[in-house]
Order: sequence, then C-alpha cells, then structure tokens
Amino acid sequence: MCEEVGSVSGFVDNYTQVGDIIAVTMCLLFALLLRLSFVSRTRSFLLFRMMLLMIGIAAYSNILVHVFIRTGTAPLAVVTGLRIVHYSSMFGNLFLFLFYYLETMRVSAKKSRRILAVCAAVLVGLILYMIFGSILNLGTFRDTQNQDQVWVQLFNVGYLFFVGAAAAVAFRYRGRIYRQISFGVLGGSFIAVLLLIIQARHSQSSYTVASFLFPAVALLYLVHAKPYDLELGAIDVLGFDEHIRFCRRHGRELLLVSLLLPDFDNNEKKYPSDIQQQIRRFATSYFRRAVLFQVSNGRIIFAMETRRNPNYEETIRKTLSAFGELYEQYQMDHKIVITTTLASDEEINYVNLIRYVESRIPINSAHWIPQEDLDAYRRHRRIIQELTAIHAAQDMNDPRVLVYCQPVLNLRTGKYDTAEALMRLQIDDLGLVPPNDFISLAEEHGYISILSKIIFNKTCTAIRALLDEGYFVRRISINFSMIDLRNPDFSTLLTQIIREHGIPSEKVAIELTESQNERDFMLVKEKIAELHDSGVKFYLDDFGTGYSNFDRIMELPFDIIKFDRSLVIASGADAEKKTMVSHLAQMFNDTHYSILYEGVETDSDQERCTEMCARYLQGYKFSPPIPIERLRDYFEKTA
Repeated sequence: MCEEVGSVSGFVDNYTQVGDIIAVTMCLLFALLLRLSFVSRTRSFLLFRMMLLMIGIAAYSNILVHVFIRTGTAPLAVVTGLRIVHYSSMFGNLFLFLFYYLETMRVSAKKSRRILAVCAAVLVGLILYMIFGSILNLGTFRDTQNQDQVWVQLFNVGYLFFVGAAAAVAFRYRGRIYRQISFGVLGGSFIAVLLLIIQARHSQSSYTVASFLFPAVALLYLVHAKPYDLELGAIDVLGFDEHIRFCRRHGRELLLVSLLLPDFDNNEKKYPSDIQQQIRRFATSYFRRAVLFQVSNGRIIFAMETRRNPNYEETIRKTLSAFGELYEQYQMDHKIVITTTLASDEEINYVNLIRYVESRIPINSAHWIPQEDLDAYRRHRRIIQELTAIHAAQDMNDPRVLVYCQPVLNLRTGKYDTAEALMRLQIDDLGLVPPNDFISLAEEHGYISILSKIIFNKTCTAIRALLDEGYFVRRISINFSMIDLRNPDFSTLLTQIIREHGIPSEKVAIELTESQNERDFMLVKEKIAELHDSGVKFYLDDFGTGYSNFDRIMELPFDIIKFDRSLVIASGADAEKKTMVSHLAQMFNDTHYSILYEGVETDSDQERCTEMCARYLQGYKFSPPIPIERLRDYFEKTA
C-alpha cells in the first residue's frame, strides 16, 4: 500500500479538501433551509433535492478518497470504489440537472423520454466503463499519477456531453420559462464551467464538485425560495397554496385560522409593530408548529397540523378569548374564520372558501365553518364554473340561460300587455338557480355581459314568436347593469339584435338603476340618447332604494319610474308615509312619467298603489315569475 500511495504523490499535492468541505457544508445548509422554508414540492423540487444529494455524495466520497490515499489506510479496491461513487454522483447530478430542465420547460412527455433515454444510456455506459475498467484491471483506472488522468478525461467527456445536452434543451425551449430565471440558471452554469477551466489551467482538482453548487444556488434562489416577511414572520399566498397541496398529498389534516383586518386589506399599510408582535405571539404561544401565511395585505392565516395539536378545539377557545382581550385594547375591526382541511376534497381553494364565508358573517365575529357553509360554497363554486363555461361558449341561445317573465298589469286597459324579463340559470346538478345566487358573481368575474346579451336575444325571439301568433305585446323590459353600458358597442349590439328579429324597437325596454357617480350618470345619458330615438323605452328601476337625485332623474328621458316594493310597504305603514309616496308619484305623473309599482302582493297593496297614480302594477298578487313561453296565458290576441 505504501508503494501505491507513493506513486500518487503528485496527484495528492494538487488537491486540497477545502472545495469538497465547502460543498458538503453547503448541501447541509441547503437541507436546513429547505426544511425551514416553504417551497413548491413539485417533481422538479424532488429532482432539485436529489441533485443536492448527489453533490453531497460526490464531495464526501472525494474527501475519503484523498484521505485514504494520503494515509494508506484502505486497500486500492476501496479507493477505486469511492472514485467510482464520486464520478458516478457527478454524472448523476448532470443527468438530474437535464431532467430538471426538461421538467421546468414543460417539454412533452414523449420528447422528454427520448432525450432522457439517450442520456441515461450514456450515464449507464460511463458508470459501467468505470466499474468494469477497474475490475478487469485494464491499466487505465488504477490510482497512479499517470493513470489518474484517465478518470479526469472520462469525466470531461461526460461533463461536456451533459452540459451540451442541457444547453441544447435550454436553447430549443428558451421561450417557455421567464427569461430572467433562464439567464440566472444558465449564468450559474457558465460560472461553474469557468471555474473548471481556471482549475484545469492550474492543474487543480479541488473545486470540481463545488462548481456544481453554482447552478444549484441559482435554482434555489430564483425558483424554489419562499422567503419569510422579516417583521411578521409570514409567508406569501403561493407558499400557502403549496403547503395545502403538500399536506393533502400526504394525508395531513390542517387547522386553519384566518384573521382578516379590513382596515389593512384595501391599502398598502403595514401592521403596527405591536400588532405584529401580538400576531407572532398567537402563532408561537398557542399552537405547536404553527406557520403564518399572509395571503393578502389584511389577511393572515395560521396553519398547523391537527396531529401535532390534538386539543386544538380547546386551544381555539383560549385563543379567541385572548384575542377578545386584545380587541378590547385596540378596537380593531376583524373577522376570524376557522376550519380544518379536507383531504378528500382536492377541489377546495381554502383562500376562496374563507373569503366566501367572510362575506357572510358580521364584522368583529369569529366563525367556525360548518358543513352547511361547505355545501353552500360548493354550490357557489359550481355556479362560477358554469358561468365560466357560458362565457367561453358565447352562444346567444345557450340552453343554460333561461328567460322568466313577470307579467305586468296595465291599469288603463285592465289587461296584461307588458312584462319584465328575468334571468335564471339551469345547471344540471343544481337545478334552477335564481338571480340572487349568480348575478353578483357574474358581475364580479366579468361574465354579466354575455348573460345580458343572451337574455336580450332570447327575449326578442319570444316577442317575435308572440307577434307572429297574433298576441298583443306592448313591451317586455330587460335589466342591464352599468357594466353592460360601459361596453362601447352596447347600443350597436342591441340595435342589431332587434333588427335581426324583425321586431319594432318599442316592443323592448331597458331597465336601469340610478347612477351613483358622475361618470355613470353621463354614460346612462349617452346610451339613452343613442337608443331612445329608435323607439326603445327606458325604465328607472328600483326607485326608492338609493339616494335619489331628482335633478339627474329629470334630466334623463325615462319613460317609466318603477317604485320599489319598499315604498309599497312604507305607504301601508302609516298615513304620513303614504302621503309622501303619493306626492312623489304625483310629481312624476305630472311630469309625464308613468308609474309602475313592483312587489304588489295583496289587495290592500293594489288599492293603495292605484290611489297613488299607478299606471302599472307588478307582483306576486298577479303572477310569480314564469317561463317566458307562458306569457301566452296572460297576453291576449288582437282581434
């Protein structure tokens, strides 16, 4: 052994353990950081962890090789075996790096398999060549000063092959990831190659494994890092989503406690330092291994595994009691929502669920989500899915959108000759969905315009059919929102639909609510001006529910003012309120507006409204909303 060791003195003199020690310690540091941070635990992250493991094995095995060579304490077979492990680990790292690139750039499975199959064959060939070359004693793999160059040459061949393959993949699919990330990772690889070139010029081999850390650092920083907020100690919403997915995959139930502070949610203000301190205290003092996530500026979610907090229900009670004391001190508005995750329901987005529940609970309250809330949220989510599908289809005759109508009694003729078109959704697993359940969602998600166009188109189709069958139709009104009016093609689209159905423009009416700002007021004025001359009628809907500006109402050429049911109820409360409502109606009547009372449900309602200048009456006393096809039961045919 001493003779063998002496023959490699030149090789030993060109090596120092510093580079490999740095590589091992950096891998340990990475492992610690990944354990403490929240990273995307995707398949690419698994590949990244395996790359770190390969770097650590390569560095440690190289340290052992040189220790054994210097001390002569191990037979040549052991040293050779460690050399094979060392080079195999570096080749494995290069293969995994290429695999990672293919995964990150979303290369198709078929192409990935082809590329990886070729590279795997090269990897196996290199490893087998080292193993059998050593076993068969081909005179190329013994650890002597001259023969060691063969190991280096073999490594150089494999290194150039895998780096070339990774560079080719990066160039071929360069547009598939964010350019700065691609440049960062490639820059780290370039620095690694540069270090190897410098090392070779100085006949060194000490920093070969350490060079593999550069692209690894770039990946950790640019791709997998999920930093904490330094002051609050919270992680962002992406970290929360990934934590939910990770725990779901591993069957770990989480307890989620959401704290919403509305004063901070709609602005960029940060929590005061004392509030931050109290939030950190709740996370660390009441629960084991609780993690803070700041999913919006004013919303913090505490997440902890229930298996680590078996008495979490009692802990929650203590926490809420302590928070109540804190509220007495700071008087800060809040909403607290509590739930546990469901491993069986992979479709639940818990941030959206929490927001949904928050919208249904009062301020300064705490609410534990029961099963009824989950059922309501699933219904809510199902409606959004169907609205999304309707919007994507852009079918003006979509069968999921139904037109219902409520007939309106014309007091001058004593007949039903007008109606209000109302929207319904027909969803297979939910049945008939009323407008209160989906109108606000359609507006929030930008789907209201297609629904309005479908209803208008179907209403015009129904009017055409009624006219063709000889029924007298004075008009049918359709509700539109301010979102619809903001479409610059609103008037053109409606005119086109009316023309396509060949019906007189006065057979349709547009219902609008009172505008609340100058911009909307000018928009309403503009659209009425564009359509009114063609014969389209306009209703002011829900009068009495907002802050009415009579100057603005008088400035707009509405044809009919619809008094809301709240005014119908108020007029029946006492004589003074009836007088006020009556005078309002008389004022509009004297200025040539027609008055329609909606929400008429009883004989006394009808009698009062008739006394208060009513021209039209609408409500459940006459008919509930019915499918538009059933208007034939109310409208009369012309003689």
